[in-house]
Amino acid sequence: MLPGIGVFGTGPVVKVLIPILRENGFKIEAIWSRTLQDAQEAAKSLNIPFFTNVIDDVLLKKDVDLIFVLCSPNLHAQISVKALGIGKHVVCDKPAGLYQSDALKMVRAGQYYPSLISLINHSFRFLPAFIQLKKKLEENYLGSPITLIDIKVQTGSLFTDIDTFDWKCNAEMGGGTLNLIGSHIVDLITFLTGEKAIRVHGVVRTFTKHTETIKGIRQITAPDFCLFQMELHSGVLVTVNLNSHAIGSTFQQEILVCSSTGHLVVRGGDLFGRKEKTTEEVIYLDVEDLKCPVPNSMLPKTFIKGLCKMVAALREAFLPVNDQAGWIKEPVSTAANFEDGLYVQAVLSAIKHSSQTKQWVKVSIMTEQPDKNELLSAVVRRTAISMS
Repeated sequence: MLPGIGVFGTGPVVKVLIPILRENGFKIEAIWSRTLQDAQEAAKSLNIPFFTNVIDDVLLKKDVDLIFVLCSPNLHAQISVKALGIGKHVVCDKPAGLYQSDALKMVRAGQYYPSLISLINHSFRFLPAFIQLKKKLEENYLGSPITLIDIKVQTGSLFTDIDTFDWKCNAEMGGGTLNLIGSHIVDLITFLTGEKAIRVHGVVRTFTKHTETIKGIRQITAPDFCLFQMELHSGVLVTVNLNSHAIGSTFQQEILVCSSTGHLVVRGGDLFGRKEKTTEEVIYLDVEDLKCPVPNSMLPKTFIKGLCKMVAALREAFLPVNDQAGWIKEPVSTAANFEDGLYVQAVLSAIKHSSQTKQWVKVSIMTEQPDKNELLSAVVRRTAISMS
């Protein structure tokens, strides 16, 4: 008994995800978009029976039990929290909202409804090369403690497929290299090492401010370049270079984990290793074809393969249970949850702050919602003190 799916969003990830879901036996019951025209066009091209631009129309649909939130980040928390509150499972795209306050709302909702799935779409956790890398680290392949993790990711422009100004062009709405790619990398480091960052130093830049279709008074503010360092609890240094400023560039990624006696490196979807006084050996080659029929997409093959593996894990979580709302945890136990999403949001916030102040910034994870009436509260306290 696989749950019926409701999808929020109509972007490139949705067009890849829906064929993958169907290949795994899921039925897509409804799709939402900000405008009714977008929703209708997506429903027609993807053969989905119900479309709407009203959030509650999807959430309250009786045959929808699992929600995929793949729209703009400013709506992630609102939809996720409401969905959990009415008993729907949630898989939310990265990042978890726009700010830590959004992510904290999602965490609280996930904790309040522990019988429901509440995951963040960090699909790199399911990519075979990274699973093998994690396994080798646990087996102490390097022979000595990790000293340095050096990461380079290069993509083509994030704005080439955008005809009109939308949220992906705006840093305040969650667009840009840091949010869309950096969030995956920050989460991946925790997945591989089990460690979190204590402080960061970053440089975030927007080099492409106009394109052929986005010009005039509209200006792109979403960053297309980001360079940051993270210091982990154990003292390990992580350096990350994210570049989506290279015109026409294909996706390239290299994740290099070093110790004083060896290294492990993922290039693309392949894993290599080298120990002291030996040559580099092949540990895992990504020769497995995508089993899911997906359309041509600008999304990297490694991302699509991770998505395939994550959906397959969701299928394994739901399939053994005879109730559409029931599931077992083990198949998705390694997936990123809302708490992971809150940590990633804390790191992203610190990187942005560091870029503004040009200083190292401590990573501080929010545990309480900020006081919306902080100024009013201060006035009340002063008044109470003066009256006493």
